[in-house]
Amino acid sequence: MQDAAAVYIPVQCRGKREGKIPMNYTYLVKCADGTLYCGWTNCLEKRLEAHNSGKGARYTKSRRPVTLVYYEEFATKEEAMSREWAIKRLSRREKEELIRKKEDCKQENRRESGGL
Repeated sequence: MQDAAAVYIPVQCRGKREGKIPMNYTYLVKCADGTLYCGWTNCLEKRLEAHNSGKGARYTKSRRPVTLVYYEEFATKEEAMSREWAIKRLSRREKEELIRKKEDCKQENRRESGGL
């Protein structure tokens, strides 16, 4: 797998107080040692900050910095947690394929919109 570029984080953390429906995410980060870590969160920005400050998962604490390489959005935390469990059961090759397919899709969308 090629070294994946950082993935754009789509939104700031949104709370119910602001009248917006919170989003839940399942994500993959690439650690400094090249390993992949999968988790779920309701705020990608804060979770990445936590991982990179050493306050995230124990696994990523000694493998900083981490870079977001893949995410999926879900309406409920249960959906995000279920998808996290499914992704964690995938082989590294299958996880890399998820990342590659998402990147291919983004490039195709850029071509169609004239942005490439």
